[in-house]
Amino acid sequence: MRRVVFNQKGGVGKSTIACNLAAISAARGRRTLLVDLDPQANASRYLLGNALDEQKKTLAHFFDDILAYKLFPDKPDAYVASTPFPKLSVLPSDPRLEELQLKLESRYKMYKLREALDTLKEFDDIFIDTPPALNFYTRSALIAADTCLIPFDCDDFSRRALYTLMDSVREIQADHNRALRVEGIVVNHYQARANLPVRLVEELRGEGLPVLDAFLSASIKIRESHAQARPMIHLDPKHKLSREFETLYGLLNG
Repeated sequence: MRRVVFNQKGGVGKSTIACNLAAISAARGRRTLLVDLDPQANASRYLLGNALDEQKKTLAHFFDDILAYKLFPDKPDAYVASTPFPKLSVLPSDPRLEELQLKLESRYKMYKLREALDTLKEFDDIFIDTPPALNFYTRSALIAADTCLIPFDCDDFSRRALYTLMDSVREIQADHNRALRVEGIVVNHYQARANLPVRLVEELRGEGLPVLDAFLSASIKIRESHAQARPMIHLDPKHKLSREFETLYGLLNG
């Protein structure tokens, strides 16, 4: 199963959701890969910590090789890095992805990620983190994925962005990946006692949008998780947010 976590708005928790779901998948014994397409490399840093700085091969090197038309290119698994967590690997990002984007787009290389992931048969689950924009990397991810998860931050700006996002996904479905399925909208930073989040969720459901029943609470603990480069299930498995991530994972795989 390949899942892309996508929202062209920043700050909605894409990397956090992708990494924590991947960590749960691996902890349950599934061979899991996190693909980090965001040049900011937050997901890579989250799973690798300081070891990210020592990586000799990243997704930038993978795309470099594609652009160079190498006669004998490395196989995609050559770019995969192990994490400290059993059964969890990462295709790490690199700031150079930003400068490669225009070249890749002009040469219409949007299908290369899907081709690469097709060869990685050793993984049971693949989670793809994306940049906060509808660009070459995001389109590549949507083309490569089976399903799409959409994080939603509980504010009006996020709601307005949601409609444009859904149109973008439908366009990819129509033109490039008819099998792509929207699994649902993940409500993040949810505060059950606040009026605005409750109202927004009710209104989205009233409009027929696929809001999932597993909500993720706002918590300072997630910052500690980022700082220590340890997903919640490894940092504090009994924490409320850890249980919420597990509930979300169970809902998606039930």
